[in-house]
Amino acid sequence: MYEAYFGLRGKPFQLNPDPSFFYGSRGHRRAMAYLEYGLHQNEGFIVVTGEVGAGKTLLVRSLLEKLDPSRIVAANLVSTQIDADDILRLVAAAFGIPSKHLSKSDLLLAIEAFLVSTTAAGKRALLIVDEAQNLTQRAVEELRMLSNFQLEDHALLQSFLVGQPEFRSIMQSPEMVQLRQRVIASYHLGPLDVAETQAYVEHRLGCVGWKGNPAFEAEALKGIFNHSQGIPRRINALCDRIMLAAFLSDKHQVSVELVEQVAAEMSEEQVVPLAHQTETAVPDQVHSGGHLLRLLADPEASRTLAGLGAGYDTSRFEDRLALLERTLSTTLNALSQLIGAAEQRIDGEGKEVASK
Repeated sequence: MYEAYFGLRGKPFQLNPDPSFFYGSRGHRRAMAYLEYGLHQNEGFIVVTGEVGAGKTLLVRSLLEKLDPSRIVAANLVSTQIDADDILRLVAAAFGIPSKHLSKSDLLLAIEAFLVSTTAAGKRALLIVDEAQNLTQRAVEELRMLSNFQLEDHALLQSFLVGQPEFRSIMQSPEMVQLRQRVIASYHLGPLDVAETQAYVEHRLGCVGWKGNPAFEAEALKGIFNHSQGIPRRINALCDRIMLAAFLSDKHQVSVELVEQVAAEMSEEQVVPLAHQTETAVPDQVHSGGHLLRLLADPEASRTLAGLGAGYDTSRFEDRLALLERTLSTTLNALSQLIGAAEQRIDGEGKEVASK
């Protein structure tokens, strides 16, 4: 939408992992070095973990693009709550091995035969399991058993396990001691620092022909780091919205004020609108009395007013104004109910005293 306005060849901050945008930060270069080291060793497991959005999948796809298919047969498996009964069939499917109606023993024989034939053809088999934190311990154990396949003294399968930090907890369990003994290298991919965040933003823009339009102020780049905490996926999401906001506001410079405005808007969007909360929660809040002041303070209203500016169109202003009106209406109704209940209780107590 904004690409032509800024003279760009494409969208610089797309969320879909694209190896052509790979940025070699210090952490990403080291993680890639560990994976390449594992390929050189041709045995055991390499484990790479990182927070959500740290760039693990992009790392894997960048590695796959670098592999020589005439030398390495690679299978990339993305796991989603896979147990031991399914992992072997998914591994077979990833390598293109027919497995329908095969028993487990026959399935293992089919996988071993494929690995032996691959090695005999002068190639190596590589299995990459992404989102490894979704594997059960029994599924991980099945993968470890596959690493036992050998031809003379050569391992037939190399495995990379890539996942979120909780996968390390799975590995540290007493049942995983044999797997830990097979891990030849492990690395945790951390976030970018301030300087790397700036370089990352400029790198992504440069990949689509950026010539300084829009220009990013130094403080704006610091703001991007502060709100994204150096997580690449968060940087992409925030910068994409910043570019859109600059386009809609007819700006060719990204200021720290614009960054703060967009970040506040995105933060607001991740919270359930207060009007919807009060429609279902007001009765409990009124009876408990613990949240009435919070309703009256109405932080939603202040955020809404703070986010309004000249760069917003009329329909957006009207939508926010309608949200504010619903919020205030619900608050007044809740207050009215509370006052009515209090008056009834006072009247009842007065009549009780009079009767005595």
